[in-house]
Amino acid sequence: MRKTGPDSVHTWLILGKAYRAILRPLIAQYQKDSELILSDFGILEVLLHKGPQPVSVIGPKVDLNPGSISVAVDRLYERGLVNREESPNDRRVRVVSLTAEGKKVISAAFRRHAAQIESLFSVLSADDQAQLQTLLRKLGRHAESVSSLKPRGG
Repeated sequence: MRKTGPDSVHTWLILGKAYRAILRPLIAQYQKDSELILSDFGILEVLLHKGPQPVSVIGPKVDLNPGSISVAVDRLYERGLVNREESPNDRRVRVVSLTAEGKKVISAAFRRHAAQIESLFSVLSADDQAQLQTLLRKLGRHAESVSSLKPRGG
């Protein structure tokens, strides 16, 4: 027998499709404007808004494993966009910060990124956006609180 109410799987599929549809033009824009790939943009954006960070802190914020974050930071270092320094408190910790050029690149890219997001979300009223934010926070908190997803009724 088919359910007549909302279907969680269908909601999940719609959420994923909307996310990909929103992400595609954003990625294309900052790749074209600043030659940044998604992970590089994410790292630079973290540094822009959070300041210098240990490599081990940046990785989880941009969904990169330890090996991938190291390669990405090396790539940004080679381009002159970030500095890497040993932490004065722990030589095993490498702290990454923006160079002047890195700040220039990510500031411009982020301004364009934010403007494009505003344009994409303009289809939603302020009330729509507030409701969507509330619902997504609720869903996110619940997902974080579930230690392992278990099917219902099983």
